[in-house]
Amino acid sequence: MPNIVLFSGSSHHDLSQRVADRLGLELGKVVTKKFSNQETSVEIGESVRGEDVYIIQSGCGEINDNLMELLIMINACKIASSSRVTAVIPCFPYARQDKKDKVGKNCSRAPISAKLVANMLSVAGADHIITMDLHASQIQGFFDIPVDNLYAEPAVLQWIKENILEWRNCIIVSPDAGGAKRVTSIADRLNVEFALIHKERKKANEVDRMVLVGDVKDRVAILVDDMADTCGTICHAADK
Repeated sequence: MPNIVLFSGSSHHDLSQRVADRLGLELGKVVTKKFSNQETSVEIGESVRGEDVYIIQSGCGEINDNLMELLIMINACKIASSSRVTAVIPCFPYARQDKKDKVGKNCSRAPISAKLVANMLSVAGADHIITMDLHASQIQGFFDIPVDNLYAEPAVLQWIKENILEWRNCIIVSPDAGGAKRVTSIADRLNVEFALIHKERKKANEVDRMVLVGDVKDRVAILVDDMADTCGTICHAADK
């Protein structure tokens, strides 16, 4: 694959190395460091003039630092005359903040941070975004550049069929009502039924009450969630 340069951010070196090995490429030379005031510094260690650059950086771990590092790497490659810069972001940062969903008098002042991140990536110089299982696929519309949203569903279906002996008698369960579309898609592909849990929150990351909608008695229940940080929701759903 001529004219392709693959760089790794500091969020997930192992993933980047596996991608490089699969493609038969060497990871490009890049040095990232922090000044004493915690500013991020990036030095691209090879020429990217006229090259098709791919930067792998996920929104995990130190999210804000990793996002800033990605923006700087994109800009560094862009002003070094690369022909195209593609940001590969398996976990898109701030994806859950994709709409004004606050309730009450403060709803009009809730930010749409996913749109802000999209603007930042575009302004930094990204020509193309590759991400995976966006919290809401409509986030693709926040960009004026091409976005490829890859789906893990085929791999999930394969894993279920290979590892769960009674998968034909299973039921797919969503831990919240917002995931209904996701579980119905998987249930349809497996030709099984689905259920969902309606949860009420008093505040973020704390679930107050859960109501099960559907019949899971004497079945293998497969819970499918979209995003987990404390895993409180999916644990409560499993208990239910």
